[in-house]
Amino acid sequence: MEPMEDQAESYQDTTTVDDESSSPTVLDLTSFQLHDLNSVELPPSLTELDLTANRLSSLDPRIEHLSNLKKLSLRQNLFEDDGVEPISRWDEISGLEELVLRDNKLTKVPDVGIFKRLLVFDVSFNEISSLNGLSNASNTLKELYVSKNEVAKMEEIDHFHELQILELGSNRLRVMENLQNLTCLQELWLGRNRIRAINLCGLTSIKKISLQSNRLTSMAGLEECVALEELYLSHNGIAKMEGLSNLINLRVLDVSSNKLTEVDNIENLSQLEDLWLNDNQITSLEGIAEAVAGSRDKLTTIYLERNPCASSPNYFTTLRQVFPNIQQIDSEVFA
Repeated sequence: MEPMEDQAESYQDTTTVDDESSSPTVLDLTSFQLHDLNSVELPPSLTELDLTANRLSSLDPRIEHLSNLKKLSLRQNLFEDDGVEPISRWDEISGLEELVLRDNKLTKVPDVGIFKRLLVFDVSFNEISSLNGLSNASNTLKELYVSKNEVAKMEEIDHFHELQILELGSNRLRVMENLQNLTCLQELWLGRNRIRAINLCGLTSIKKISLQSNRLTSMAGLEECVALEELYLSHNGIAKMEGLSNLINLRVLDVSSNKLTEVDNIENLSQLEDLWLNDNQITSLEGIAEAVAGSRDKLTTIYLERNPCASSPNYFTTLRQVFPNIQQIDSEVFA
């Protein structure tokens, strides 16, 4: 542990000063292993306070009076539910726009109803079993992160009309639901759950979807996602490529580690750059040129390793002939 006077100097070094007012606006105390903030000055001019990777379990009451605060990160500390509860009553910081409580010991979603301008809310890597309480969060929210918890149901999210990113990966979800009002959603991350069927509830503007490591056996449900640019479906039980022909903006398609026996339904995808098909049961390269006709010139990366076809004679030569601008086949990178 640094001597107290050395620590004080370090704190000062992490403060960013606004040139116009000559008052500090950003205080970054990441990785100081602090148990409390008693030795730290908290200037009232702060707009950002980063307390990531410390040993805090309770909130310093002085934070309540930082009326200019826009961003507060309490990531990777020791906060339990009672430790963050006071924040729900702190009117003076109700203008907060970003609140990060990632990687703590929370068992429920904190009450953040007081923050009427909240844009980013992160409670990932906790022990939260339900999304109950999110109904109190402001409908101004643009990014919501609740990955690596124990959530079993998608609920209390339908009022987030401005939401652009929803991260619920590594939970216990079985059903995709209550998404129909999230018409601004751009990214949906649901990897490592227990989802058996794709149900996007009519969303058509979404650009990135991850459903890796679920229990899917079909691609059905993606047909209307015409704006989709990246699709990640690896580590499922999908046996057939389908529902993809309308996804003309798709750039990245990952269907590795499934049960596919042939490449199909992507001949119209003229923007496709990355195609991941490794660890499937594709037996032959015959017909692959026709299967990817629309993206033959565009494709730069293809993975087919650990398929039977990867053992065929002239494997690399054949693929390089099919894709004139290919830069990578499996782990082999070409200059």
